[in-house]
Amino acid sequence: MTQGNATQVTEFYLLGFGVQYEIQCVLFLVFLVIYVTTMVGNTGMILLINTDSRLQTPMYFFLQHLAFVDICYTSAITPKMLQNFMAEDKSISYGGCIMQLLVVATFATSDCYLLATMAVDRYVAICKPLRYPIIMSRTICIQLVAGSYLMGSINASVHTGFTASLSFCKSNIINDFFCDFPPILALSCSNTDINIMLIVVFVGFNLTFTVSVVIFSYIYILAAILMMSSAAGRKKAFSTCASHLTAVTIFYGTLSYMYLQPPSEHSQNNMKVASVFYGIIIPMLNPLIYSLRNKEVKEAVKVAGKKFI
Repeated sequence: MTQGNATQVTEFYLLGFGVQYEIQCVLFLVFLVIYVTTMVGNTGMILLINTDSRLQTPMYFFLQHLAFVDICYTSAITPKMLQNFMAEDKSISYGGCIMQLLVVATFATSDCYLLATMAVDRYVAICKPLRYPIIMSRTICIQLVAGSYLMGSINASVHTGFTASLSFCKSNIINDFFCDFPPILALSCSNTDINIMLIVVFVGFNLTFTVSVVIFSYIYILAAILMMSSAAGRKKAFSTCASHLTAVTIFYGTLSYMYLQPPSEHSQNNMKVASVFYGIIIPMLNPLIYSLRNKEVKEAVKVAGKKFI
């Protein structure tokens, strides 16, 4: 780091979890297993959906993109974290840090919009079943997915661009296991008021909009299910929503815990735990949730297993 008015950081140091080496070895093995499980589960989900004719529906089209997004943003975090568990040099280059910010923000935001899109898909399927093939046409599905990626790209580009314009003179030690906006802003000697305002506005809008879409979709879904006269129909409708509702509850519950808890001296450690959950564990859970709670996916897995056997 050079000093002066034009201070420029060439690298950051990721503090990580700040635990003893023996514990780091254990954490390395745990997170390695989680990462491998995540990659196998999500990649398998994508291949299964693309090869099984019974899964060529809008719901599974969105699900394979959710799996792709999970692969992308957990891969931006986990490999570097695994490396730092075993390496003495826990540094990350300035360019690498900026790229990590961009990728994580892009796909985490896209994840929010994909979950909201899947809620709309369930609403149309249950509340407007006769018009479902027309409303959720292939073109509309592609546009919704493209819109999710576009919103993620815009959100990430704005935040990353303004963060890259900052100068740093306080320290280059990031109190986290990956590059995230709040700990990086804390290191800047520039005025970060605009950055903080952008985070509040963009994150607030993205979360408020996507959560509202999910909530209103499920209000209509619940009303439609309760009006069904057939118990079997109600059970089938609930089962089609169970997997998505479980994934939504876990994902948004974690984000709410991260951003709505009051600041305290332990808040940074709590943020690290929450970041591990939404950035590393949730991408592993999603394929498990959709495979264990979905009859069509389980049948497709059985068929695929028989082919290989």
